Amino acid sequence: MKSLVLAEKPSVARDLARVLGCTEKKKYSIEGPQYVVTWALGHLIELKMPEDYDQKYKTWKLEDLPIIPEKMDLKVIRQTFPQYKGIEQLAKRKDIKDLIIATDAGREGELVARWIIKKVRWKKPVKRLWISSYTDRAIKEGFRQLKPAKQYDALYDSAVCRAEADWLIGLNVTRALTTKFDDPLSAGRVQTPTLGMIIKQEKEIQSFVPKEYWTVHIQAGGLEAEWEHQGEKRVFSKDKANAIIAKVKNQKAVVKAVDRKDKSEQQPLPYDLTELQRDANRRFGFSAKKTSNVLQGLYENHKIVTYPRTDSRYLTTDLAATMADRLEALRSAYKDDVQPVLKQKVKVLASRVFNNQKVTDHHAIIPTEQPVRLSDLSQDEKKLFDLIAKRFLALFYPAYKYETLRVTIESGGETFLAKETTVIDEGFKVLTRQQDGEKHLKSLQHLKQGQTFTIENSRLQEHLTEAPPRFTESDLLARMEKYGLGTPATRADIIEKLLSSQVIDRSNNRLFPTPKGKQLIELVNDELKSPELTAKWEAELEAIARQKGDPEKFLQNIRKQTKRLVTEVKQSDKSYKAHNITGTKCPECSSLMKEIKGKDGRMLVCSNRECNFRKRKDPKLSNRRCPQCHKKMEIHKGKAGMYFQCRKCNLVEKAENRKKTVTKREERQLLKKYSNDEGFGNSMADALKAALKDKK
Repeated sequence: MKSLVLAEKPSVARDLARVLGCTEKKKYSIEGPQYVVTWALGHLIELKMPEDYDQKYKTWKLEDLPIIPEKMDLKVIRQTFPQYKGIEQLAKRKDIKDLIIATDAGREGELVARWIIKKVRWKKPVKRLWISSYTDRAIKEGFRQLKPAKQYDALYDSAVCRAEADWLIGLNVTRALTTKFDDPLSAGRVQTPTLGMIIKQEKEIQSFVPKEYWTVHIQAGGLEAEWEHQGEKRVFSKDKANAIIAKVKNQKAVVKAVDRKDKSEQQPLPYDLTELQRDANRRFGFSAKKTSNVLQGLYENHKIVTYPRTDSRYLTTDLAATMADRLEALRSAYKDDVQPVLKQKVKVLASRVFNNQKVTDHHAIIPTEQPVRLSDLSQDEKKLFDLIAKRFLALFYPAYKYETLRVTIESGGETFLAKETTVIDEGFKVLTRQQDGEKHLKSLQHLKQGQTFTIENSRLQEHLTEAPPRFTESDLLARMEKYGLGTPATRADIIEKLLSSQVIDRSNNRLFPTPKGKQLIELVNDELKSPELTAKWEAELEAIARQKGDPEKFLQNIRKQTKRLVTEVKQSDKSYKAHNITGTKCPECSSLMKEIKGKDGRMLVCSNRECNFRKRKDPKLSNRRCPQCHKKMEIHKGKAGMYFQCRKCNLVEKAENRKKTVTKREERQLLKKYSNDEGFGNSMADALKAALKDKK
């Protein structure tokens, strides 16, 4: 008898199969003596759409809303139907004794597996593989300690509640807004309050009125000090600022106090997903989605980091025994940083990192025991892994210690301050010294209380108060985390959804609302755009996952909420005007066309939702780069055929029918196909090898 192992992706299935000794490759599985490993392709099952319950819902009508099925049903996703059928056939095999869930160890991973299990009507025992990394060691250990699937029933309940709540509220409110105001308007349980925060920030920026203020500076005894009164350095009256200057000009200055304080900064804790996304955005300009994708590659393909979608920055106490192996894995890539730690016998100096109470499903993101080869990583992967590795190494370094020196100077009845910081022990900051580039002045060290100087120079510096800046993704992620909007695993997708629905835009790493977004937030129910309400829902979902909440009660409340939100939209007397309507008429139905921003340029789309006509407004961009400015060139078709043009440089190149180069991957696939194909002899495979060799 064998166990059926269900992975989330083919790449993970291959790793599991290799470790479990499965070598017989089939179309939908890899089989071995004890295990049959199969895989989903992300989600294979989804909640049925309205038209699956009744064909009349295929046409969006306001009077049909709200759509609230008595019982939410599941269906197989059409695009991945063959893989589902493959799993269904495996589930019917008489020699399969049980099933092991090996999807990602989190809420969504649980949902992927459980919906498949439910759809195939699985009746045999189910176990759960729960691991934080896909190294061979972690997989072997995980299979030795399989958990009963029942242990994760509450996590599944929470996942179902999340999926059904998003369906009920998102789908109904989106349909209501779209049909009421005759434009594609998307709303949702998490995306709408997130948009609301961006728009609130924009309103503060637009209503901001700059004010002039001045700072007063003096030079005396070779040092510079700044006027300060009760913690305020700004003077909002120029007359008052000039009066201070007049008081101290050419006067004596007395050192009233010299305050020295020894301070320390503790080692930073390792990353959770949100903190890593924020740091990568600040340092490299990575979007949250890009960080998630790159991190998934480090976890799944290279296997050099632990489970990425975690909300904890702590480690469990049992991981202390693995620290030496993790350091050894980093040794070749970070020799200069690891060597001092090994000399100190691998002692974790930031002992507070080990805290079982602060670890939920997964511990913080740290390197695995898999040896690291930086040459195998892309530039983006190197950047991200470097952040994770340095944070991990910081745990073994001492705290950063420094001295602050605060000198209080008095002249003409006014107080001036000079400050200085001196490093005592760089500690963990030695790991990032080059990036920080810190410089420490030592000009105040000789000063003593009672010393006097003559003020050599005094000056005013004029400033303007500044408006609050627009959010970066780092700022927005911090706000979303503060209000409990979404989870670490979903926040990046929420931001991308707002961008793709064109209610916000991104420029120079800053997010700002579009005219569509500004109008949408005015149309949406006040309740739905409140981050407090969504935070309450997320807290309830988390409580359900911890067996402290009632899933039935949660969904009953969501259904009531859906009815109320749809009723509000139906009864709304607000108006909406599509901001992107052009003067161009649709050639098929004569409705006015709308201009939308696509991935590779602007498009004109018919404003009539029943008409699907669309055409490109901007020429399509190619992957060919201009030899002068290196920007992507446009593709055009002329009398002489296809040609490329750089709009900026006005440079034109004719498109040539270049012979396609066979990639290494294509070579391997061809060789594998013909070497293993019983229809061809070895001579055919040999001839192919020779041909490919000649091409090089």
